[in-house]
Amino acid sequence: MDDGTVRAALVRHWDASDANDFETEHEIYREDAVLEYPQSGERIRGRRNIQESRFVQPNRKRFKIRRMSGSGNLWVTEFILTYDGKPSYAVSIMEFREGLVANETQYFADPFAPGPSRAHLVERSAS
Repeated sequence: MDDGTVRAALVRHWDASDANDFETEHEIYREDAVLEYPQSGERIRGRRNIQESRFVQPNRKRFKIRRMSGSGNLWVTEFILTYDGKPSYAVSIMEFREGLVANETQYFADPFAPGPSRAHLVERSAS
């Protein structure tokens, strides 16, 4: 797959994620895909298990893409994942094989205020 095709597949994936369209959201994964959440120590094997884990998640979630970058078989998406109105900053690292995601790792971080020691050095960015 060329980079434009992968980028289009990622846009479709994240748009479907935001719309809670679980079928379209998971078309991007291989049947034997692996999803890892290092912060909780979870590893989920198989597209159907990944899909079910997201389907049974009870919170209302929204996705706002901040940046997507990559080429070839490695792509990174930075996004804001909002659960029931509470934002979390997230990074998804996707490794493609034969045009589909074989491995994905997601990292999450809660927002925090800038430290007082550097307040005079920072610009507040819009999320």
